Amino acid sequence: MAPEGNDNSTGVGISCKPYFSCVLLRIFPYLISVIITCGNLLIIISVIYFRQLHTPTNYLILSLAVSDLLVGVLIIPLSREFTFDYCMIHGGLICSVRNTIDVALTTASILNLMCISVDRYYAVCKPLTYKTTITVHVVVVMILLSWSLSVLLSIGFVVAELNYAKCGENCSVNVSGPLFSFFLPMIIMICIYVKIFFVAQNQARSIQNTSYQSRTTGAAVSKMERKATKTLAIVMGAFLICCSPFFIFLMIFYITQVSVSLVVMDVLTWMVMSNSMINPFIYAFFYSWYRSAFKILISGKVWQGHFSNTRL
Repeated sequence: MAPEGNDNSTGVGISCKPYFSCVLLRIFPYLISVIITCGNLLIIISVIYFRQLHTPTNYLILSLAVSDLLVGVLIIPLSREFTFDYCMIHGGLICSVRNTIDVALTTASILNLMCISVDRYYAVCKPLTYKTTITVHVVVVMILLSWSLSVLLSIGFVVAELNYAKCGENCSVNVSGPLFSFFLPMIIMICIYVKIFFVAQNQARSIQNTSYQSRTTGAAVSKMERKATKTLAIVMGAFLICCSPFFIFLMIFYITQVSVSLVVMDVLTWMVMSNSMINPFIYAFFYSWYRSAFKILISGKVWQGHFSNTRL
């Protein structure tokens, strides 16, 4: 039975008596879903279609966009009908499926971000060996490992949840899911970007002490790589801002068993899903070649001629 004052027809666990509020609550999740789907489709099509974007870094961005796209296509429609509080109260097969897909996509996102941070580490810290180390083959292996590990962790996490629900207070609390799927990769990423920051600072000082010609060439390359690293660090930062509160509350619940408001958990869950909407805007704002690619795709010029070799 649903908690008193809740209207299950809205799927959001709060009262929906005013007509305008009810309509807004029904439309809002689907609007977010459409924005996420369209934005990440633009990234996916851009990377696949434009040859200039056929680089290891952009393939990792493509993998991240796929996970974000699936959030908009699968998770948000399911979460619209089966919210966090509904699943906590009623459970069921669909909730287990939703949780499995949700954990898999969230884990895939953070593991893709970790792979991107490794790519940036070699680009900035080891530029002489970057092209021979981070090849397309290596990136494909990284992507496959990220997705495979995400699926395995999500299945293990949901199995642990089901076992915990069956044995209740007599169960030992399993915090390995959030620990390995979020906190450990997050710590690794932060350490990598801190290392990149200090190396970039040293490179900037080193360039200033070289000859003018070397300084001009080196500064241009270094500036380009630092800009790319800064942009992807912002993507990582946005992910952590959106996802950290949910996983922190989840860990607090598992460890202390204190009562956590289901409404708060629903809000935090929607924060995690909203992150999938942010990345296309970041790329469009910071990357001129993504802006150019988006303009060509949105304007429909791509149907008027062969633009795959266009210099973006």
